[in-house]
Amino acid sequence: MAKQPDRTPQPTDFRTTIGGQALIEGILMRGPEKQAIVIRKPDGELETKVDDLHLIKERHPSLGLPFLRGSVNFLDSMVKGVQALMYSAEFFPEDEEEDAAPSKFEAWLEKTLGSERFMKALIAFAVVLGVGFSVCLFILLPAFVGGLLQKVISSYLVCNLLEGALRILIFLLYLFLCSKQKDIKRVFAYHGAEHKTIFCYERGLELTVEHVRDMPRYHPRCGTSFLFVVLVLSILLFSVVQVKSILLQMVIKLLLLPVLVSITYEINRYVGRHDTALTRLVTAPGLWLQSFTTNEPDDSMIEVGIASLKAVLPQQRGQDAW
Repeated sequence: MAKQPDRTPQPTDFRTTIGGQALIEGILMRGPEKQAIVIRKPDGELETKVDDLHLIKERHPSLGLPFLRGSVNFLDSMVKGVQALMYSAEFFPEDEEEDAAPSKFEAWLEKTLGSERFMKALIAFAVVLGVGFSVCLFILLPAFVGGLLQKVISSYLVCNLLEGALRILIFLLYLFLCSKQKDIKRVFAYHGAEHKTIFCYERGLELTVEHVRDMPRYHPRCGTSFLFVVLVLSILLFSVVQVKSILLQMVIKLLLLPVLVSITYEINRYVGRHDTALTRLVTAPGLWLQSFTTNEPDDSMIEVGIASLKAVLPQQRGQDAW
């Protein structure tokens, strides 16, 4: 018989490395050993999929070193997140597509690559498309505008500050518009359920709907905070780029992006382990932004959060501590 995870309540100052992602009517939760996807199906039942986690650093230990692991883990999280999102979407096909035959191109791809390789290619394309869209919208577009500003403003510092302000403004506008979409509102409610469930676990309370319901929905170690810190740090890091050519500026800033993500990752780990005036200052803007990216969940969403968290609890108590 498999050994059951230790359910002993954690101390109130316990901080877990367990984190999650909201899906379509579900939650992806990642623990130190396992990953769980829990979906509320159209019939109201829960569908649970649990897999062992196989991290890249297990095969290539050097990629787990500080300032190397950040970009690697970020990309790995994106791939697994897209896989989970596509899995959740399978339970809710659009009416007009439910009985539609695949296009000739889709049929050719699946026949050429095989269904498994076709899915991997589709996921890779989705990740590249998502990363490319984010890079173009939040990095390259502001960099292009910043380069144009240098034609009328001689100060690199002023241009960089204006470029950074534009980058943050685009990000805020993007979050605001997303938060107004009907379908996204439910996804953001599941995001709130994920945060509340983790808070309940960290405070050592029994994982019940009643306890989770009373927890805050803003969590300091949310990915929203991570992205905002990336944007703020970009103002400092990109200030080293002082060249006249707009194209060269964009290329250099693109090459600096993995460095930016890696530095932010290490900051995020430090913030996760410490509670000081400085770390609270760093997380404050991210907490405010979660008013856009989280909504109050209903009890059925909280049940999904509880099921997903319980599925990834480690066998050994405290193994998931920061």
